[in-house]
Amino acid sequence: MHGLIENIKHYIDLNKEEIALLEEAAVRKTFRKKTIIFEEGKVSDEIYFVTSGCVRLFYNNEGNEKTAFFYTEGQFICAGESFTFNIPAIENYEAIEDTELYIFSKASIIELTNKLPKMEVIARIATENELITYQKLVASFITKSAEERYLDLLNTQKDLFQRVPQQYIASYLGVSPETLSRIKARVINKQRS
Repeated sequence: MHGLIENIKHYIDLNKEEIALLEEAAVRKTFRKKTIIFEEGKVSDEIYFVTSGCVRLFYNNEGNEKTAFFYTEGQFICAGESFTFNIPAIENYEAIEDTELYIFSKASIIELTNKLPKMEVIARIATENELITYQKLVASFITKSAEERYLDLLNTQKDLFQRVPQQYIASYLGVSPETLSRIKARVINKQRS
């Protein structure tokens, strides 16, 4: 819970009573590596906060998994369209490592928002952060080469290369594992020269 509170404090101050309400609303749950946390076809009624571990967002595309994003410590996760409109989700979330999440049900969020008006600000900030992340991701696929996307990931989230299987990173970058190996070799050769 400390990680969640500290994350929220970056945006808004909470007093002891407000922290107690937040703690009361959240359910702590751990997931073993390779466990599906949420799967497509279900209607999402939860928001997750990652306190430890790594979660992969992926889509099934004609039997092939396409990795779209990785969530690590300090990030909120939500199948937004499903959660908002009560429709079946098209995304899947999988624990890539042993992962600990704090889970907020839709009912607990509504109750928490009634008791803690600041929750509206917290929800807005979490939503805005998610939107900005997706906008940057879409823009990178439109404006950058696979090698540039690789370098961006290396510069911003280098630890993922130690935490996440390479085939998932390749999928995230929109390339095959073989192409990722060639990109890595090119980057290493450029750094040596």
